[in-house]
Amino acid sequence: MHRFYLPPAQCQGDLLRLEGAEAHHAAGVLRLQPGETVVVLDGAGAEYECQVEHSDRGQLSLAVKQKKNHPPPPCRVTLALAIPKGKIIESILQKATELGAAAIIPLLTERVATRLDGEGAEHKAAKWRQVAIEAIKQCGQPWLPHVAAPVTLAEYLPRNDSFDLSLVGSLQGDGRHPRGYFAGKPSTVRLWIGPEGDFTPAELDAIRASGAKPITLGSLVLRVETAAIYALSIVKYEIASL
Repeated sequence: MHRFYLPPAQCQGDLLRLEGAEAHHAAGVLRLQPGETVVVLDGAGAEYECQVEHSDRGQLSLAVKQKKNHPPPPCRVTLALAIPKGKIIESILQKATELGAAAIIPLLTERVATRLDGEGAEHKAAKWRQVAIEAIKQCGQPWLPHVAAPVTLAEYLPRNDSFDLSLVGSLQGDGRHPRGYFAGKPSTVRLWIGPEGDFTPAELDAIRASGAKPITLGSLVLRVETAAIYALSIVKYEIASL
């Protein structure tokens, strides 16, 4: 069954409309016909089973037949990730969405090669949000993660966002297995993953001063994308085990 995305504001009433790229994909690529069944996700936990009614001038009308509301995840996991080179972040976004990350914060740290101004940051964020949208459509994830615009540590840390548990991948040798920090069941977790070469000592000190606990991901030095997905998988497993 084909899946499409519409934001919650466009999922009101018994008739939904696909427009723009979503309508083009449905009518022009998939060639959906009246009577066929599709699913619409609003990214906020609602899933609509719909029947195609008709296509007209770049719009596709869908009649809602059934609505299913999915409960929010028991724990909101935020991935604070130093931006890797090239398009690697797109793969991380896909996998993080599949693993149920609630938010992704792309970080511009000292050892990150990418440098963006305000306009460039918003452009990147819009592109990455579309990657997340495509990911929920592919895997059926009912909750769309929030993908923030790239931000520096100096801009992000002063926000003082509160988390029940904050963990930072560390190569300094004093990290514990994440399991050691899951004594209770947190409702919010922030996971910090550094760039190639890791966070600088000063950055790591600032992150730890914000309350982050050092964790180890094993004896090997992992690539950014491997570390991010591995760490998210461990956190998801530990939460599910509580």
